[in-house]
Amino acid sequence: MPFVVLFLLSGCSSSRFAHFKSKVNSEPLNSSFHGLVVLNAETQKEIYNHNGHRYFTPASNVKIVTLYTGIQLLPEQVPALKYVSQNDTLYFEGTGDPTFLHPFFKDSTALGLIQKHNVLYWHPNNATEDRYGPGWAWEDFDTYFSPEKSTLPLFGNVVTLSSSPEILVSPKFFKDDVEIVKQKFRRAEFENRFYLPPNIADTLEVPFVINDQVVTNLLSEVTGKDVHTVPQFPEAEKKVLYGAQMDSIYKRMMHRSDNFLAEQILLLASSTLSDTLGTKKAISHMLDGDLKDLHLPPRWVDGSGLSRYNLFTPNSLVQILQKLHRQVPEERLFQLFPMWDATGTVAEWNHTDVPPFIFAKSGSFGNHYNLSGYLKTKSGKLLIFSFMNNHFRVPSQEIRRQIFETLKTIHGTY
Repeated sequence: MPFVVLFLLSGCSSSRFAHFKSKVNSEPLNSSFHGLVVLNAETQKEIYNHNGHRYFTPASNVKIVTLYTGIQLLPEQVPALKYVSQNDTLYFEGTGDPTFLHPFFKDSTALGLIQKHNVLYWHPNNATEDRYGPGWAWEDFDTYFSPEKSTLPLFGNVVTLSSSPEILVSPKFFKDDVEIVKQKFRRAEFENRFYLPPNIADTLEVPFVINDQVVTNLLSEVTGKDVHTVPQFPEAEKKVLYGAQMDSIYKRMMHRSDNFLAEQILLLASSTLSDTLGTKKAISHMLDGDLKDLHLPPRWVDGSGLSRYNLFTPNSLVQILQKLHRQVPEERLFQLFPMWDATGTVAEWNHTDVPPFIFAKSGSFGNHYNLSGYLKTKSGKLLIFSFMNNHFRVPSQEIRRQIFETLKTIHGTY
């Protein structure tokens, strides 16, 4: 059965139908797995459903669920730290806030509080969390998209390397750990040793290995003060320090498909449920609460979608998109979701024949490409859709082109 264009909305031309039918019946596409669900946001009427009840590997479509989790559990401003202040002494612990000295956000809210005190005690043991999510690829340890998760991230948990013309290292703490070699770039797997060729064309963001000593050393260098670890908090009521606007974090996560931000959002969400942070806590809370009415329960294991263990149906993603649309005003919602066309996520809309009409999150890794979000039709209707494509062997740009042509036809005819 063709995966999409047996769905012909009234008004689609027969020539357009023939074009799609010939494409989807071609062997490269016919041998893979596709699903599409389309729903009218106003009437809640399902317009089309093909394989909507089947489980797919969602990749970064999981970030839609992470966004919904953050909006449900987190305040407008990020909880930056939990702390107890006693005269000149500060006890503090991380909440998972990813913005602390992040290369993009450069937020110094937490730093400002820490620097007001001279005696500093960091409580690092407030999480039940592995450094990576279950099912992440082991060989990605030194790639920009796979930083370690942590309760107190600093600098986005990456080292930024560039040459202009000398090698620049940020944070400078890692400068002595960089070695110039003739081979291509790599990082030692279990320690902070960075091997860099003498000339690099682009700025590199490289995850660093996180442990208590590295974090205390970084904090000491940034604050100019000794930072000590402490096994437990004093018997006192913890206060919460609030920092950057959460929408700025959500938007960058969705527009840049930032895995680090997605993982940290789930840790942040768990900080509102317990003093002990954990991704599983946030996921279990949502599946037992706000998402318990999903028609088919997903297998959901991380915030970013890096894991191939995740399984969601198109029906479930459409349900979650419905929930977001009911709760979040469209003006805000369509700022958080990126515009999309056949090239992927776009910052500027370059189609003169049609205004922006697709606001959606893509999700991709090898042989998988999914797109779920919102579609504005020419007649003014708003549709919610999930278009999932798994296990294809054609170039992903061919899948993107099929998706765009299909959605553009729906835009013009429904």
